[in-house]
Amino acid sequence: MFGWNVNYWTQDKEPVWEEIFRECVEAGLDAVEIDAVPEQTETAKALGLAVSGTYVGLALHEPFEALDIDNNVIPAARRLAEAGGTDLIINADPKGGWGEAQPKTEEEFRRQGDNLARIAAAVRPLGLKVSLHNHAADKHNAEGDLRSVIEYASPEVGLCIDTGWAHAAGCDPIDWIRKYPDRVAALHLRNQNGDIPTEDILTGEINMRDLIAALAEIGYTGWLSFELWHREDNNPQRTLTEDTRLSIEGLKRWLAEF
Repeated sequence: MFGWNVNYWTQDKEPVWEEIFRECVEAGLDAVEIDAVPEQTETAKALGLAVSGTYVGLALHEPFEALDIDNNVIPAARRLAEAGGTDLIINADPKGGWGEAQPKTEEEFRRQGDNLARIAAAVRPLGLKVSLHNHAADKHNAEGDLRSVIEYASPEVGLCIDTGWAHAAGCDPIDWIRKYPDRVAALHLRNQNGDIPTEDILTGEINMRDLIAALAEIGYTGWLSFELWHREDNNPQRTLTEDTRLSIEGLKRWLAEF
């Protein structure tokens, strides 16, 4: 929901969920990734939208006790399960905060993996899939966050590959899909020109057709989530609803092809 919220924040307005969900339906989306609090869930489902997952940001590089998952994760996980969602997506928040990320150490990447494994074990009874969302915009932290899952977490921890952030960090999301097929659990789709998001997924430096081909090769069956982002520096010419609809049309062509 980040891109939809931005449209309100840039106008100094609080997001109105019913308006957002109606735009999602108009664009052709099937589900939304939200904190499944009852009011939001009921509004989404009344409009015909499912709840696909919930996103939680954590300073995963910190000691496990500092994460306080009993308050910061478990309640959201329970709401998600009750809403019928499947994907608990955990972001590795930057060291030093969002202003200017600091490089994490290998020990901190290792700790992230252990923390993810412990979170996955804690929510296992709820039937949720836990995956790490890559958000780092530099290669050191992006590759280290990847190692947190591949080398240091238990096999039940997956990857939520955010194509936009991977590309911005100088990594290839298509390569990640082909290298780690057993770990790919979720997708956040956004195209990029360098570190600037494009208006829709059809244009940009990421070959989204090849990305869908790679997902077909590995037999991926999870959600495909859009995270389009309208900003001043990408000068959007259409509404977010229109760009999402265009992106879905392209996605469906590639799905039919592969």
